[in-house]
Amino acid sequence: MARTLVELFYDVVSPYSWLAFEVLCRYRQIWSIDLRFRPAFLGGIMQATGNKPPAMLPKRAEYMVKDVKRMAKYYQVPVQISEADFQRIIGTSSLGAMRFITAIDMTQPQYLEALSREFWIRFWSQHEDISQPENMVAVAGQAGLSSELSRKLLEMISSPAVKNRLKETTEEAIKYGAFGMPAVVAHLNGKPHLFFGSDRLELLGSVIGEKWLGPVPSVPSPKM
Repeated sequence: MARTLVELFYDVVSPYSWLAFEVLCRYRQIWSIDLRFRPAFLGGIMQATGNKPPAMLPKRAEYMVKDVKRMAKYYQVPVQISEADFQRIIGTSSLGAMRFITAIDMTQPQYLEALSREFWIRFWSQHEDISQPENMVAVAGQAGLSSELSRKLLEMISSPAVKNRLKETTEEAIKYGAFGMPAVVAHLNGKPHLFFGSDRLELLGSVIGEKWLGPVPSVPSPKM
């Protein structure tokens, strides 16, 4: 039986991306899918599509806090969010972090899952500034990377190759129809099917012919 390619376009500044990331990591053990992580830049998608952050609409922001808390509890993902976080998000650019993650994807992809998870933990559980170089290096260390490799990645984030790769991935997400994150794209019968958000994964299963089993238990994150 052929396996379905499922791509997850994400940015670590997005809490919903973290939820989708963890759920899909669990379901790749259950469903017949090949899960591909696609680090992209949420700011670029928002600008290109004219979308606005939830905090721009107070009632939407108020609901989002409640919604993320409910989903975090349901899926057992340690997202910690409050209304105060919106100002923190607005004041923090994820561009450097996503270039750092892109650099690892280009050079040491076996670390990509662990590194992405550690960035979410640092930003959404520990509420630290992931835009600072020293914090990026600390995150990399938590993911199992050596100090030497972490510093090399830090140097790479200003390279044209990394910048272009992140830009291309972001543009690819937009071509699929993404207007925010997470953007999940399932490739079925030669056609891409876009699902937006972490609350459409049950529908994803239905479309690709897989059974949704609810919030399955988490699995230990692989570290190299």
